[in-house]
Amino acid sequence: MKPLVIASSFALLLAAEMGDKSQFIAMTLACRYRALPVIIGVFSAFALLNLLAVAVGAALLRWIPQGLILVTAGGLFLVFAYRAWGDAAEADTAIDLAPAFARGALLASFSLILLAELGDKTQLAMIGLAASTGAPVAVFIGGTLGLWTVSLLGITIGARVLRRLPAHLPHRIAALLFLIFGLLALIQAVSGVMSVGG
Repeated sequence: MKPLVIASSFALLLAAEMGDKSQFIAMTLACRYRALPVIIGVFSAFALLNLLAVAVGAALLRWIPQGLILVTAGGLFLVFAYRAWGDAAEADTAIDLAPAFARGALLASFSLILLAELGDKTQLAMIGLAASTGAPVAVFIGGTLGLWTVSLLGITIGARVLRRLPAHLPHRIAALLFLIFGLLALIQAVSGVMSVGG
């Protein structure tokens, strides 16, 4: 084991993802669901992504077209924006965190993080670190712990914000954030197609 590689991977991925979209995704999911299934889903997605990054490396980006990833992610974000907005209309005056596994919190957390981060800068950083250090296990451990830490901060902040807001407001905020992420992903996909066509 290489402690220096673990520490540098942790620091790099923590800094790279702080304030990035996956942290906001984790925060908005924590506003809609109980923390435990969100944590499990987010952590599982990052573990899988990082495993792919260090094991498969740059070949992954050749197998899955970026445009397809962006369109799929954009569509999923828009679906969750619609659902979150609808949930706000049904919100009680008290916040209910009970519907967690039943409504697919774990699956939602896993799939949103997976699609949002597949081919993103943090995964590319993991590929680069694994290739340059020759220590994929150490890079996996350090990078995964860094991304988990960032996500846990988002989930914790999201839970604290939730307790201080009216019941419908977190749903509205989540809907707007999902809408923004979805539109940005679709715009990026269209821009990529246009640049290839041009």
